[in-house]
Amino acid sequence: MMKSVKSKAEEKFAQISQRDKKAAVEKKKADQERAEHVQKLRTLRLAKEASDREEAARIKAMPKKPKAARRKLAAAVTAPAKPEVG
Repeated sequence: MMKSVKSKAEEKFAQISQRDKKAAVEKKKADQERAEHVQKLRTLRLAKEASDREEAARIKAMPKKPKAARRKLAAAVTAPAKPEVG
């Protein structure tokens, strides 16, 4: 027997509705995964910023070396090494 036009339309509508529901679920899942990823990145960034602030505070709290010691250190670092004659 031939299906009526109304029943065919109802079947088509049901298929489209199911496909839309599935797409909505997939979109929601993708949005949730993206939100979790962003949250993870935010947490890592904030931890790094806190670590950087602590390091800056630690360096700032360190006593400075006298200028003569800094000059010697700078000269030693920038002076080329003497080649060995052999």
